[in-house]
Amino acid sequence: MTKAEQTAAEHEDEMLLQVSRLQHRLAKIREGGGARRIAKQHEQGKMTARERIASLLDEGSEFLEFGAFAGFEMYTEHGGCPAGGVVTGYGRIHGRLCVIVANDATVKAGAWFPITGKKNLRAQEIAMENRVPIIYLVDSAGVYLPLQDEIFPDKEHFGRIFRNNAHMSAMGVPQIAAVMGSCVAGGAYLPIMSDESLIVEGTGSIFLAGPYLVRAAIGETVDAEDLGGAEMHASVSGVIDYKCADDASCLATIRELVSHLPEQIRSNFERSTPAPPANSPNGILQVLPADRAKPYDGRALVQALVDDGKFTEFKEEYGKTLLCGYARIDGWSVGIVANNREVVKSGKGEMQFGGVIYSDSADKAARFIMICNQKGIPLVFLHDVSGFMVGSRSEQGGIIKDGAKMVNAMSNSVVPKFSVVVANSYGAGNYAMCGRAYDPRLMLAWPSARLAVMGGAQAAKVLLQIQVSSQKARGEVVSAADEKELLERITARYDEQTSPYYAAARLWVDEIIDPRATRAWISAGIEAASHAPTAEWKTGVIQT
Repeated sequence: MTKAEQTAAEHEDEMLLQVSRLQHRLAKIREGGGARRIAKQHEQGKMTARERIASLLDEGSEFLEFGAFAGFEMYTEHGGCPAGGVVTGYGRIHGRLCVIVANDATVKAGAWFPITGKKNLRAQEIAMENRVPIIYLVDSAGVYLPLQDEIFPDKEHFGRIFRNNAHMSAMGVPQIAAVMGSCVAGGAYLPIMSDESLIVEGTGSIFLAGPYLVRAAIGETVDAEDLGGAEMHASVSGVIDYKCADDASCLATIRELVSHLPEQIRSNFERSTPAPPANSPNGILQVLPADRAKPYDGRALVQALVDDGKFTEFKEEYGKTLLCGYARIDGWSVGIVANNREVVKSGKGEMQFGGVIYSDSADKAARFIMICNQKGIPLVFLHDVSGFMVGSRSEQGGIIKDGAKMVNAMSNSVVPKFSVVVANSYGAGNYAMCGRAYDPRLMLAWPSARLAVMGGAQAAKVLLQIQVSSQKARGEVVSAADEKELLERITARYDEQTSPYYAAARLWVDEIIDPRATRAWISAGIEAASHAPTAEWKTGVIQT
């Protein structure tokens, strides 16, 4: 084995270890509320959320779940909230790509935590911006009352969902809602604001106020079936369009409804016959060093991702810490902007640190992004960025101006953008590389990702200096041992907050994925985006 082969094997082993940790955590999340609550749901004649999705989708097709880590290690004082109490993702029904939203009634009876609301809104956003059908499988007890102040009144809270229902209807985005369990209070509007609604006999119910609240409010005694059961809503109120005998027949009816939807392709992104990467499927695991500060050639990462390893590089000899160029992913033509971790020489002969964006890199990327918009080519950003270069030479050279140029071009892009955080994504580098704030159609992270305002070691030292200075100003004596202990504590806290799991729990990224699944995610994202029209390309004022 050559040294290069040994290094690649070491990188692969480290990444496989991180992927194994990812899969172990996902397996736990997919248990939802646990075996006892799953058994109880089965006793009620109901499938679980994940069983419903599996039955709804085409046999053998893959469910691309996003938001699986929502709520991860959050709400511990309330017993936790696995996957935010709702399962969301892309799935195929009669070959048609749809967004699926399924309440998990094994988690607090499907009650809405603050993160549940945020996750539902993200699923709706994905459906809206891509104009793909969205299917709701409703089984929820409504807002989780102990945290109602964090989900009820604000702009991005619970009520925004019904506003989105109305907007999607006006946009022509198909919405189908099936009431397969509880659907109470404000949540009752969701199925009725969808295009078509279904209910399951015996288990489905819809009402603004349940029997106990009705009795307390107006003194009326009524049971759940008469108040809001399937028979009443199908034959008396007319609220429901389809009454179904059980979960299986309900899901079969949804499949039938989707089969009648016309498929409209509004943006014809160029696609040729897909080809695998040049290396083995595990080749993409062999690039990143375990030591995230260690340099590597970013081209190797791009080539391991794209069809046949072919990458037509734009301005190869200029702005070398950013790689820009054309490639194909699963046949789709894409423009790639990737950080290069090599230590390189600029055209002026100056050494440039890998992963840092310099003026020439930002200038190159801005022009490339504009060209891709002019041609209508989707953009893929691969993050391993430490930020923009600092110091007097950079400031005098106009780094802020050139960085702003890149951010302007990227912000005004009208082609679909996809961001994959493979390693570091720090500071304004995260912004320039199309971070969450810049509307990527999908924001994905590898298990090796880190997101923060700056790197952990650097941030910890800054925070240490501030805290020690504050203590000394108060006349406190700080020993070397105290400083060491304080630095370790700050570093541990900061490292936890830069973890991809911390980010995914808060939906700063859509999903943490096995690097080998990157191609499938980007391909599905571009396919979904082809259903939405592309706006006219314009830029704002750019300083030259």
